Amino acid sequence: MIPRQDALLQPLPPVTQSSGASPTGAVPASDPPVSSTPSGSERGWPPEALDLAQRLQRSLTINDRQWHRLKTQRSRRAAEQLAAALVQLLAADEPKSASPTRAREEAIALVDHALSWLRAEVSDPGCPTHGR
Repeated sequence: MIPRQDALLQPLPPVTQSSGASPTGAVPASDPPVSSTPSGSERGWPPEALDLAQRLQRSLTINDRQWHRLKTQRSRRAAEQLAAALVQLLAADEPKSASPTRAREEAIALVDHALSWLRAEVSDPGCPTHGR
């Protein structure tokens, strides 16, 4: 299960299957925190890319009201994680860096988790409010 992350993606903790943060692993649709790091365009990303990626991520997020209806839709869960990986890269990666970065490692973890959903290697961990 992927831990919940803020809309602007503060660095994510490592991906674990046992995280109890949220049954959806979704990103809340809140305003991003103000950051002292350079903006995406200052690092080499198109200026509108982060905003577009965040909007996509918010639209794909499975919220608490949708959880029971959508929790078993593997492609939906994968898309949610892939959008989070994209936002992670745009928000925190330095594209000019030849070395691996924490943002890339976290994006890889999110992509791997998305692939696990598509390959049916992971499944719904159960709803914590129902004691499952």
